[in-house]
Amino acid sequence: MTTTKRSDRRPADGSPVARVCVDVGLAHLDRPFDYLVPAELDEVAVPGTRVKVRFAGQLVDGWLLSRADDSGHTGRLAYLEKVVSPEPVLAPEIARLARAVADRYAGSLADVLRLAVPPRHARVEKEPRDEQPTPAAPTGAVDPRGWRDYPTGPAMLRALTDGRAPRAVWSALPGEDWAARYADAVAATVAGGRGAVVVVPDARDLDRLDAALTTVLGPGRHVSLSAALGPARRYRAFLAARRGQVPVVIGTRAAMFAPVARLGLVAIWDDGDDLHSEPRAPYPHARDVLLTRVHLAEAGALVGGYARTAEGQLLVETGWAREVVGDRSTVRARVPAIAPTGDDPQLARDPGAATARLPSLAWTAARDALRQDLPVLVQVPRRGYLPSISCAECRTPARCVHCSGPLALPSAGGTPACRWCARVAAAYACPQCGGRRLRAAVTGARRTAEELGRAFPGVPVRTSGREEVLTDVPGGAALVVATPGAEPVAEGGYGAVLLLDSWALLTRADLRAGEEALRRWLAAAALARPAPAGRVVVVADGALAPVQALLRWDAGWFAGRELAERRELGFPPAVRMASVTGPAEAVADLLAGARLPDDAEVLGPVPAEEGRERMLVRVPRARAGALAEALHSAAGARAARKAADPVRLQVDPLSLF
Repeated sequence: MTTTKRSDRRPADGSPVARVCVDVGLAHLDRPFDYLVPAELDEVAVPGTRVKVRFAGQLVDGWLLSRADDSGHTGRLAYLEKVVSPEPVLAPEIARLARAVADRYAGSLADVLRLAVPPRHARVEKEPRDEQPTPAAPTGAVDPRGWRDYPTGPAMLRALTDGRAPRAVWSALPGEDWAARYADAVAATVAGGRGAVVVVPDARDLDRLDAALTTVLGPGRHVSLSAALGPARRYRAFLAARRGQVPVVIGTRAAMFAPVARLGLVAIWDDGDDLHSEPRAPYPHARDVLLTRVHLAEAGALVGGYARTAEGQLLVETGWAREVVGDRSTVRARVPAIAPTGDDPQLARDPGAATARLPSLAWTAARDALRQDLPVLVQVPRRGYLPSISCAECRTPARCVHCSGPLALPSAGGTPACRWCARVAAAYACPQCGGRRLRAAVTGARRTAEELGRAFPGVPVRTSGREEVLTDVPGGAALVVATPGAEPVAEGGYGAVLLLDSWALLTRADLRAGEEALRRWLAAAALARPAPAGRVVVVADGALAPVQALLRWDAGWFAGRELAERRELGFPPAVRMASVTGPAEAVADLLAGARLPDDAEVLGPVPAEEGRERMLVRVPRARAGALAEALHSAAGARAARKAADPVRLQVDPLSLF
């Protein structure tokens, strides 16, 4: 690059000042900085472009947010060094959204912009633009099809077609083709002349929705955005949306900031899935980002799933959204026969049932389905073979002598090894009784598949989990062992669904344990055939609230119960809560310097990972903005004085304990 002497540069004639978000990652510098625009960059230095600027003697990246005629800065301004690309990739509405999200999560604008706009791919930018006309949008009313099973469903589609902004929380019926229903809602939005953004948890859901949208809208009307696409494909899809070539963007959480012109609908499927939570600062949740877009763009919203989160229930109870549910007669017609059963004390006397660790009711359901040449789904909460083992004599959990991590068995003839440090414990002896024999404390998917294969000889056994996730399976007799979230769809539906080891989900030390257990159970049970051909057996006490919700297929009832309990106990979403995690001295330092609201309550400390500790700060929802601002300012003050130990701030984290 040829440089020009500072004295030879001249400000542009129009608006010579550029307001730039400088990407330095420091909380105390979370504000725009003014730079002069040299005349040679006047035409290309437009809002939304990537730029290079001098900051503290270094050449750093930045975003040109806006142009102004003058600056309130009284000192001498530096010049823009370079416009990286003339492509205005940061849309004005996304810049406003990023600022709102940063304020919501006590974060910095630069951190959010790194999430909102994918890294530049120069070759993709230089590709010839597709001059083919965009396929015509569908016009007229959209056929409600499956939405007729929900009394308020067709009205929602009419509102979207008319260009209005309905807001709905949808509880899907068992066996529902949710991707087709979302495609119908998107088609209605496009027919009304507006665009849509839909976010799903993972690539498997994305492929299903992609196929449904292609069927309803036709090819070329939407793009998919996912971090798994690779840099070039992801950036190409992003540019297609930013340039207005397509009205619809679907994707995983990478799509929550997708730039869509005339946004009319934002939708999210299965908002309780933890994959919707961004693991990078400032840790936004896709649901909250999309709902923020609803406010800024006056768009419609669709929050759907087989289960319902307490956050979704809050939207209904406050009147912000209407619930879309099937009536009880429709639910009874479509739900499989669901029954609870006890645990190991109720094992059948049949030796095959005992071998497979199946209570008698589950054993009978699986046997009957296989006899009818129907597949059987077995949901196991843990992957692996024996992910947790204990002493066979005194039941003391087996732990590594080096790091105290849990020991696991990789296979039937394998040697115990630590799940944390991977050290082998070939000569393990129980520290309590000296015993050397080990037993299963938690049984994984691979061990369950092995046991079922022995119990049902001659029946094919398939596994679906982390190593290989199956999308679908044929409809013949087979046993499918899957971990939660990896359940494949069976042709015609499963004859039986067995939900094993439920205690592993229900006894977790987590605020959302019951909610998460019900979410996983409903997702698996929804794949079964309707009664009487389909049966679901859950190995759990039928008196438990999540089991009752499953038996009645009433996610709304359980979500209302959860929300009421959290209001009484003072937990999110009834309140706004932030966690401050780091070394004890650093956490105390940040909270001491934070001007917290008067009604803020500080809880803790509680132990965190890697020897750190966590403090929780709780405020009423009305004081959420003040809490985020106080924490962000305190973090900025620590950054300004170059405090050594980092502190992680998270607002409404998924895990509190």
